[in-house]
Amino acid sequence: MSRREHEARTDWSGRRIEVVLGAPAHGGFCVARHDGRVVFVRHGLPGERVFAVVTEDRGGAFCFADTVEILEASADRIEPVCPISGPGGAGCCDLAHVAPEAQRRFTAAVVAEQLRRLGGIERAVTVEELPGGSVGGTRWRSRIRLAVDVAGNPGFRRYRSNDVVPELTCPQIDDRAYAGLAERVWQPGSELQVVLDDAGDRHVVEIAPPRVSPTGRRNHGRRGAAARRAAMGAPRAERVVEGSGRPVERVGDRRWQLSATGFWQAHRGAATTYSSTVTEWAQASSGATVWDLYGGVGVFAAALAEQVGAAGHVESVESSRAAVDDGAAALSDLAQVSFRHGRVERALGELPAPEVVVLDPPRAGAGRSVIERLAAAGPRRVIHIGCDPASFGRDVGLYRAQGYELADLRAFAAFPSTHHVECLALLTR
Repeated sequence: MSRREHEARTDWSGRRIEVVLGAPAHGGFCVARHDGRVVFVRHGLPGERVFAVVTEDRGGAFCFADTVEILEASADRIEPVCPISGPGGAGCCDLAHVAPEAQRRFTAAVVAEQLRRLGGIERAVTVEELPGGSVGGTRWRSRIRLAVDVAGNPGFRRYRSNDVVPELTCPQIDDRAYAGLAERVWQPGSELQVVLDDAGDRHVVEIAPPRVSPTGRRNHGRRGAAARRAAMGAPRAERVVEGSGRPVERVGDRRWQLSATGFWQAHRGAATTYSSTVTEWAQASSGATVWDLYGGVGVFAAALAEQVGAAGHVESVESSRAAVDDGAAALSDLAQVSFRHGRVERALGELPAPEVVVLDPPRAGAGRSVIERLAAAGPRRVIHIGCDPASFGRDVGLYRAQGYELADLRAFAAFPSTHHVECLALLTR
């Protein structure tokens, strides 16, 4: 059989198939098999018999599909809580059709599989509910980023697409966040950052469209995609439309005021819960040096500063200048905390040896270079936080290669009605 004949045989794009769904897989999929191939199916549940339509097929041993009709439903299936997600819809709530307790079982199975496959660890995982969400796992967000379509209407991007669903009905955040936004015409291609802060105020910031290079505009392959991602990550003009643009957030008795477009945990209960876990696990000695890597505005640095006391040192490293400035202002009374602006990879060689390290890297994880250099510095305890099960599982495996063992693990349903999950690991040696 020629290569062209093989590709024609395996390109199932648009094909409607009947499958029985198996175990959960990373990304919100269930694994199915059809005609000798693996099919990763969204919007289904393990054990269901469904009709699915293939949405992406690049040939080879597997393809991707969406559930379009339920033939035999799982007992865990509910009426979707989000009216704009689902097959062909917005990418916001891919587990909106799953009962909350079953969502946690779904994500727990994925975390356990990634730890086994990438970290070499067999471990039962329980995903815990975070405080601060309403019944049914809705209205848990404190902030949301909306896209604006070519006609100036705000909404949510479709799954793996720049197309916009111009409906403001996703229940992840309180309806108050959306009030009046659809009645205005916004700059096409811009984004809106909306924050409902701890003080009860709403902040709305319009972020100018990214300046995409000619490569990004013309090239539809990997080079074009890379150029578009770079444009999205570059600094863009911001216009405060409502509020001060400086939301107030609190953890315990401490108050932060930060940029509306800066990073803060999306779930209202996340920052306090993670800070409490870090405090429990760190066990830093009075007078010790600790590192807070990818430290943001210093939520963990504040907790660590109390443990090391006035004679100790907390070295916080963060690549966002705005976050460093906001963190330094919030923790100005803690002389033992030093904020460094820069990339973690570059700062590691300049930091004094730590007793404890806390790190909360971006979704891609810390990676081999950072973990090897971190381990060479000799901390006795490492607290690693990850929001992607695959990179988290890989990083845990990298720590094990450096002589660390997974002493404790907690996973949280920090993004209800979605496949995302936050994991915290305590590693010791």
